[in-house]
Amino acid sequence: MKTLNKKNIYIILATLFAGILIGALFFGENSKDASSKNQEQVKNTIWTCSMHPQIRQAEFGLCPLCGMDLIPLDDESSDGDPMEIRMSPSAMQIANIQTSVISKQKAIKEIRVNGKVKADEREVFSQSSHISGRIEKLLINYTGEYVTKGQEIAYIYSPELVSAQEELLEAYKMKNVQAELYMAAREKLKNWKLTEQQIDGIIQSGVLIENFPILSDLTGVVLTKRVNLGDHIKQGQSLFEVADLDKVWILFDVYESDLYWVKKGNEVSFTIQSIPGESFKGNITFIDPIINPKTRVATARVEIDNRGRNLKPDMFALGEISSKMKNNTQEIIVPKSAVMWTGERSVVYLKTPSVSGVSFLMREVILGASLGGSYIIKEGLKEGDEIATNGTFSIDAAAQLAGKPSMMNPFEKEDIYEEKEIVKIAINAKSKQTLSPIFDDYFSLKNALSSDNFEQSEEIVLALLKTLNKVNMSVFTGESHNVWMQFSKQTTTILKQMKKSENIKKQRTHFIKLSKEFIVLIQTFGAVDKTIYQQFCPMANNNKGADWLSNSKEIKNPYFGKSMLKCGEIKQTIK
Repeated sequence: MKTLNKKNIYIILATLFAGILIGALFFGENSKDASSKNQEQVKNTIWTCSMHPQIRQAEFGLCPLCGMDLIPLDDESSDGDPMEIRMSPSAMQIANIQTSVISKQKAIKEIRVNGKVKADEREVFSQSSHISGRIEKLLINYTGEYVTKGQEIAYIYSPELVSAQEELLEAYKMKNVQAELYMAAREKLKNWKLTEQQIDGIIQSGVLIENFPILSDLTGVVLTKRVNLGDHIKQGQSLFEVADLDKVWILFDVYESDLYWVKKGNEVSFTIQSIPGESFKGNITFIDPIINPKTRVATARVEIDNRGRNLKPDMFALGEISSKMKNNTQEIIVPKSAVMWTGERSVVYLKTPSVSGVSFLMREVILGASLGGSYIIKEGLKEGDEIATNGTFSIDAAAQLAGKPSMMNPFEKEDIYEEKEIVKIAINAKSKQTLSPIFDDYFSLKNALSSDNFEQSEEIVLALLKTLNKVNMSVFTGESHNVWMQFSKQTTTILKQMKKSENIKKQRTHFIKLSKEFIVLIQTFGAVDKTIYQQFCPMANNNKGADWLSNSKEIKNPYFGKSMLKCGEIKQTIK
């Protein structure tokens, strides 16, 4: 039994040893492979900066711009167009990004206009008195009252009318003998708008009418009441202004910029604020030929049937005019939500499919006419392109965070002050002495900008202009004279721009150009009897980098001031 136990123990120990040996060989080899694989991955890794994605290098280290630790570059972003913004379907859904395929359409301009209901001027009349006298009774006492033709509106006492009635009664007694006199008396009363029935009533009753009724000649709504009880009125004097509101005008204000699109006959759809849920339509029948000089609008008139009298004068109306372009051609049209506009440039984001997901590429476009909720695209897109029509700000924000071209950071090339070819020219000691005060003012201006002292920089700009104007140009002869004249002209222009700057930020922008001119000058003529340092900041000028000159080795950044005073490096020492 003991022997058997010993054998079993030996077998177990042997098996265990063999297993450990095999495992070491197997897993050790795998571990070696994994280690070498990891080393290979690290070796092939591209490193970038999270703050400056344009930085890409093969070795791990610090960002040369901001000093932050570099991070591995995502494999997905290492291929394809580096300017593309890649988004996964889930990211697009979260950002509510929607796209549409562009097609050509007929351009229809939608113009929103404001208007008011007005009475039809052709249906506004004045109710006048046909006899003179004193108003004894007024039956129409307020504006807005509705009157009909033949309705009694007032009673007047008229001495002339009393005399005319007496003449009628006397003439009636002699009508068989003096028929012409009788007819003349009747005609006199008829001229005062008395009816045949009223004249016959006077004859039959034989009683004079002292308070004579005035009958309305019109049907409509009283817009204006011009008389009161007891007023003395003359023949032909206006008593009321009456309008027939069965037909009204809607007068819309059309801005001067929209007049090109608005034509007689255009249909206008409009709503009235006080009649919710109901819409109206009408055609423009007249456009005012004169523009209001204060409001810069012209009036477009729409005539509407108003038999129910629901539309009342001075009600507000909100209308929309749909107008086609004159040539009626098809154009590339995109919704306004797709376009990001900065005032100087307009961009859209073009969808470009990729293997790993969806990519968007910024595309600059030239806008045509605005069509209300959309734009005509003159250049930059073609039929069949697919663009983002919703969520464009989210795409642009992702582009800005990734350091790629965006609406506010187009990575445009500088259009002024291109690199100049430097041809060294020897100048004499007198010329160098002449340049010395100019450089002294330049260094003072640099120090003022470094100290964030806007008021001091303004004073130095004026001083530098004066110093520049005092230079004796006769000390520069031959080729050096041409160089000096070019420098003087460019520098004067820049200093005048700096003089107009409202803040130190604008001054710093102009100082970039000013420094370029001074650098070219000193590289052409050589040092000015002192050691000068050409210094450089990679983060200035929207991360494009910018140079400046300094008479001190110490870095004092004029483009950021105290916020990043030490940012920069010495690029060249000019002894």
